[in-house]
Amino acid sequence: MKTTVLCENGRVAVRDLLGSDPSTPPALGKSRTRVLAVLQDAGMPLGVADVGSRVGLHPNTARFHLDALVEAGMVERVVEDREQPGRPRTLYAARPHAVPAGQRSYRLLAEILASYVAAQLPQPAEAAVQAGQAWGRYLTERPPPFRRVDPEAATERLVATLEDIGFAPEASTAGRRRRILLRHCPFREAAEEHREVVCSIHLGLMQGVLAELDAPLDADRLDSFVEPSLCVAHLTAKRARKRAKDHSRR
Repeated sequence: MKTTVLCENGRVAVRDLLGSDPSTPPALGKSRTRVLAVLQDAGMPLGVADVGSRVGLHPNTARFHLDALVEAGMVERVVEDREQPGRPRTLYAARPHAVPAGQRSYRLLAEILASYVAAQLPQPAEAAVQAGQAWGRYLTERPPPFRRVDPEAATERLVATLEDIGFAPEASTAGRRRRILLRHCPFREAAEEHREVVCSIHLGLMQGVLAELDAPLDADRLDSFVEPSLCVAHLTAKRARKRAKDHSRR
C-alpha cells in the first residue's frame, strides 16, 4: 500500500485518506473549549495558573477543565523540567493529534457533491466510475516491472484496500465465480440517496486497483444492497470477459 506523505505541493497523504474520518468531538462547553484552544495555541506546556489567567478562570476551575480534557484524551500531563530547587510543577499540553473543538459535516459535503454530479453531469454514473478508477489507481502500489500478479494475489490486494477504506470485505470463490462480499458501506447514507453516483465510484475504485496491479481480473459488476448490509462485487477474468463480448457481437 502506498504511504505517500503530505508534501509541499499539497498532495494528500494516502494513509490519511484511508484512515477513518475524525469523529465529531464531544461537546466541551464554552469554557472547556477555550481552555483547549489556549493549550493548542501555546505550542508549549502550561501550568494551571497560566491557563487560568489566559482564559479568565480561577485556578481551581481551570484545573477542573484541564483534568476533564485529560480524561477525554485531548490533553496530557507533563512534569516540568526545571533545574532550580523545589518540586516541579505539573503542566498540561494539548495532544499533537487532538481533535480540535468544532463540528464535522463530511456527510453534508458528500451529499452536496453526489447530488451535484447526479443532477448536473450528462452521464453521472460513467463520470463516477472514471473518478473511482483514477483514485483506485492512486491508492494502489504498482508491482515491479515484469512481475505478474495472479488472480489470488490480486484479489487479496483488492480486499486489503477495501478493508482499509472500511467495506469489511470478504472474498468468495465458487468454481469460476469470484466475488467480494462488502458487508459494510462506509458511505451508506450517501449511497442510499445517490446510488447511481456513489456505487459507481465504488465499482470504479475496484477497477482502478486491479488495473494498477495489471491483474488478470476486472471488477465486472457491483450489485448494491442485495441485502440491507451487503453489496456484492463480481470479478471476472479479463480473457473470459473479452471472449464473452466477442461472442455477443456475432
